[in-house]
Amino acid sequence: MEVIHKIGRRKTAVARIYLKEGSGNITVNKKELNDYFPTATLQYKVNQPLALTSNDEKYDVKVNVYGGGITGQAEAIRLAISRAVCELDQENRTILKPEGLLTRDARMVERKKFGQKKARKKFQFSKR
Repeated sequence: MEVIHKIGRRKTAVARIYLKEGSGNITVNKKELNDYFPTATLQYKVNQPLALTSNDEKYDVKVNVYGGGITGQAEAIRLAISRAVCELDQENRTILKPEGLLTRDARMVERKKFGQKKARKKFQFSKR
């Protein structure tokens, strides 16, 4: 089996993953998964597509991720892994699609407008 390369995005985070046969190691930016994502919630998000398709012990995943915060990065990795697992076997798509793991979350931070304090908040208005 050759290496599968996929990209996942979330907010401003971009994750590039390389999936190949192995023993279930996940390396994020040359660190172990548990070192890069200290909380169990973020580790669960990254492992979710592999666990649902019962591939957690079959493949090694090497991840390069940049931009955004740790939650956005974890969700970008999750999308990339989901896409790669679907390329392995089309039947995985029927498992991941109802869970919403193949949908790119398009929500981004709204830009700040000029003449305003933030995107929607205005400066204090003084009538007199």
